[in-house]
Amino acid sequence: MEMDRDALNAFLDRDFAEVAHMFRVETAQDNALTLRLLPSPAHLRPGGTVSGPTLFALADVAIYLTILSMIGPKALTVTTNAGMDFMRKPAAGVDLLCETRLLKLGRVLAVGDALIFAEGDARPVARASMTYSIPPEG
Repeated sequence: MEMDRDALNAFLDRDFAEVAHMFRVETAQDNALTLRLLPSPAHLRPGGTVSGPTLFALADVAIYLTILSMIGPKALTVTTNAGMDFMRKPAAGVDLLCETRLLKLGRVLAVGDALIFAEGDARPVARASMTYSIPPEG
């Protein structure tokens, strides 16, 4: 593992300061990570639930950070494919936790899965599968 929890949180604070306040890496281990989303009123849609774009961002950032935990701070790693299933609406005012695992980590592509949970509820809110392009060395 190239980056631990503290290094990933510092990377977010330094390189993604605009959104870093929304996310905190809870755990990081080989090929897996848990990312916390601290939802605010800006993340809600009518009906008092967290919006789909917010859930997508949580999954995207979580898998991205999982990849960086293994390869180091290559900020230009980018999403090339994504699929998401929304299963139930999370309640407003509850932190969301995204648990990831890398299925493949190659030289130029990485594939990961994510499950999103409302804190305190074992039933998933959403599931995502994403592929990322890793920039070449040099």
